[in-house]
Amino acid sequence: MQNGNATQPDASQVSKGAGEKALRRATTADVATIRDLTRAAYAKWVPLLGRESRPMTADYEAAIRNHLIDLLRMDGEAAALIEMVPSVDHLLIVNIAVAPGHRGRGFGRVLMAHAEDVARSLNLSEMRLYTNALFAENIRFYGRLGYRVDREEEHVQFGVTVYMSKRLDNADAAAKDHSSSRTSP
Repeated sequence: MQNGNATQPDASQVSKGAGEKALRRATTADVATIRDLTRAAYAKWVPLLGRESRPMTADYEAAIRNHLIDLLRMDGEAAALIEMVPSVDHLLIVNIAVAPGHRGRGFGRVLMAHAEDVARSLNLSEMRLYTNALFAENIRFYGRLGYRVDREEEHVQFGVTVYMSKRLDNADAAAKDHSSSRTSP
């Protein structure tokens, strides 16, 4: 999958007084940044899991070629990222990571809304994601965003994985696109 053009987040989705923000598609030059940001974001879960989580050990050189990874930069610094994989009927969120120094500013919500916009732009009407059952705060976060638990699956090596999904209301997006494409009389 080829990476597309950079986009800007909606300023109303980010906390006031947050500084200069930019959301753009990651490139191969960002692999180390992606790896470092993800490792820092997931480090808090190591004591709970007793091991590093899968995103901490992922092959981001392959991911940058095969997935859509968008970086949210704050005043030039990588603050958060979202990794997505388009499928025939849904957009899978593989990884969302917010750097420890940038938590609590609404960046997770910005990236989740951005992922929904990406799905709509690809004419996909469903979002999917998965997380570890021990990450209760993540499950609550996704639930507040409208995701529901579809199933739980136990893996010998990784513990219990919670699979979640959300149907998108593409009618709103279609109406917005239609109204923005109108010309003045």
